Amino acid sequence: MTRGTIQNRDAFLQTIAGRLGRSPRLSGVSRPQWDYGPQWTVFAGYSQDDLLAALRQQCTLIHTDYIETTSAELAGVLKRQVSAYGGGPVIVPNDPRFAEYGLSPLLQEEWPAEQTSVHVWNPALGRQNIDAAEQANVGIAFSDITLAESGTVVLFSRNEQGRAIHFLPKTYIAIVPKSTVVPRMTQAAALIHEQIEQGALVPSCINFITGPSNSADIEMNLVVGVHGPMKAAYIIVIDR
Repeated sequence: MTRGTIQNRDAFLQTIAGRLGRSPRLSGVSRPQWDYGPQWTVFAGYSQDDLLAALRQQCTLIHTDYIETTSAELAGVLKRQVSAYGGGPVIVPNDPRFAEYGLSPLLQEEWPAEQTSVHVWNPALGRQNIDAAEQANVGIAFSDITLAESGTVVLFSRNEQGRAIHFLPKTYIAIVPKSTVVPRMTQAAALIHEQIEQGALVPSCINFITGPSNSADIEMNLVVGVHGPMKAAYIIVIDR
């Protein structure tokens, strides 16, 4: 991904400043220091184990299966959870973490030998990736940041990981390294901002997913599985 250029910035800022009745301020602007920051006090002082306990409790409220395992047992746990959701077809991103966590034999050998179709997202295939996501029974991806307060997995889209993986399959499994768990949205935004300050190229699409799809628009009656995955599971890798 290449860094883009900014077009018509000066004219845009001039228009905004004119609406505010002043000249554009191009320098000397500093971030205000607020007297209170209640957003930082949620789960303040919690250990990583405390955050996991909060995440576990939240998963019961958002109808999400919560499973803890180790990296050594991850492949077996993942295989069993996919079977519990009805088996393949499976779709995954082209993510080096699958190899790092010992999942390559499952994806490349065990499932194909059992006639379980595995599609690895390939940007060169274009529309075929979306078609595979539509036909998949299970989408699997790693969480980049995980919010204990809301039970939300944060996923950075990129060429090798299209967002269709998270939304089109019938069911969804997020692999959650314990180290990715933070208190809430506040910390996630701070981490993303830090990446920007360091000059990192932030993905154009960041998905915040909280369990299976649901809606409470009709008389506030919760309906799960209405416009996306009908079931979701978080597999927590407690030693990573």
